[in-house]
Amino acid sequence: MSKRYVLALDEGSSSARAILVDPDGRIVSESATPIKARFPSTGWVELDPWDLWNAAKGAMDRTMAQAGVTASDIAAVGVTTHRETCLIWDRQTGQPVYNAIMWMSKQTDDIVARWSADGLDGQIRARTGLRNDSFFSAGKLAWLLEHVPDVRRRAQLGELAAGTVETWLLWNLTGGRSHLTDPSSASRTALFNIGECKWDEWLCAAYGIPMELLPEVVPSDSCFGYLDAAVLPGGHAASVPVMAILADQQAGLFGQACLEAGSAKNTYGTAGVLTVNVGDAPLIVDGMTSSVAWTLGGRTTYEAEGVVFHSGQTLHWLRDKMRAIDSSESSEALAASVPDNGGVYFVPAFAGLCDPHWDRNVRGAIVGLTLETGIEHVVRAALEAMAYQTRDNIDALARGGMRIPTLKVDGGGIANDFLCQFQADILGIAVHRPHGLERTALGVAHVAGSGVGLWNGADDIAASWRVERVFEPAMSETRREELYAGWQDAVTAARGLPLRKPSSQILPADNQPLLVAR
Repeated sequence: MSKRYVLALDEGSSSARAILVDPDGRIVSESATPIKARFPSTGWVELDPWDLWNAAKGAMDRTMAQAGVTASDIAAVGVTTHRETCLIWDRQTGQPVYNAIMWMSKQTDDIVARWSADGLDGQIRARTGLRNDSFFSAGKLAWLLEHVPDVRRRAQLGELAAGTVETWLLWNLTGGRSHLTDPSSASRTALFNIGECKWDEWLCAAYGIPMELLPEVVPSDSCFGYLDAAVLPGGHAASVPVMAILADQQAGLFGQACLEAGSAKNTYGTAGVLTVNVGDAPLIVDGMTSSVAWTLGGRTTYEAEGVVFHSGQTLHWLRDKMRAIDSSESSEALAASVPDNGGVYFVPAFAGLCDPHWDRNVRGAIVGLTLETGIEHVVRAALEAMAYQTRDNIDALARGGMRIPTLKVDGGGIANDFLCQFQADILGIAVHRPHGLERTALGVAHVAGSGVGLWNGADDIAASWRVERVFEPAMSETRREELYAGWQDAVTAARGLPLRKPSSQILPADNQPLLVAR
């Protein structure tokens, strides 16, 4: 059988998914493996690096076994991963020096506060399009250098490699031969100069992060190396190229065929992210971040985006911690069982508020409770919060001069009709849900397949995008603004709660240092 499939690996912060795409652009097999976070201290969130790799490897193996294909059938591989999470490992052994520090972790708060006191905020914003915030990778790398024994010395000697999750997966996919990333992923680290499209030497020096740690940045449609022979079943893996790397939100933007300036999509995953194509130059909008969308065919496209930390994760919290629902899917029927939220608002600021507020000290809150409040009202408020947070960012975008006429949506949350309809109602614009929910994986698959001649990336992804359902706003403007005003009041109330106590910066005893068996 000739090589005719593209294997796309899509690793988020809670699961790794692998899909197999045929020459017609159809998903013929897919599998997912869950990933569990670690919480070693208050406000700290970490991931075992080997869990990240083993979850990806397991998903790939099952996906290929289900389709009955081997490495000899794979034309190319594409990789897309969640962003900002980062780690450091030994270049010779591949052994991580410590856990991967996840995007939502707050153990770097003292470091970013120090950088702010040093007057770096303006330079970080101007150079990277991001903010000086513990959300991004720079503070995490600095924390590892400052708190894990002997790491700084070894980094300066060139013994260690660093990267975000796509770089770690690529390292393992290629048997340690490729230490690379792409501009979309690099632009979410707060180490990357988005105007010059390269690592910012001035910022790295100011942070105290040795440039020797960092991967080389190459275009998103490069050949990133070839799979190690042991990675895929059936032999010949060493002839399978990795032909695309894109950060997950940027891959979703491409997969949703948002190829023109002004086109936008919102992802409802663990986090929620509004992403809009802004064309061939960065656009800095108050309350949002600016990043590279992709570098394809020698041309760099930029995006503006608004991130909310907790979207689908709010439902996971209700399921796993509160035992309020049996599954995320059951939330739709429960929310629809009451005519409205009963005046209840859920502000899911478990790790603070991200765009457009940027207040990491906010605590989560449920406000408006009465004796008539039932769990159905709380669940409905949790779903509504996902839509309110999206409006927060779309309003910020409008204030920056860019209005969105329609919104494409993706992510696991959009299977929920209640959420999609409420999103249209609270925005007052149509929400377009596509056929197939795996637009992120399809996006990177099309870039990878284009690199080996299977497709013409932009044209074919646009042709493959089809609307499954359009949700038109059905709510009156008066009701819309009344509900949104209630949300804004709830956010104000949450921001008025006492500040969080700062996390200890002492490395927990059970993590000194991390030594895990491969």
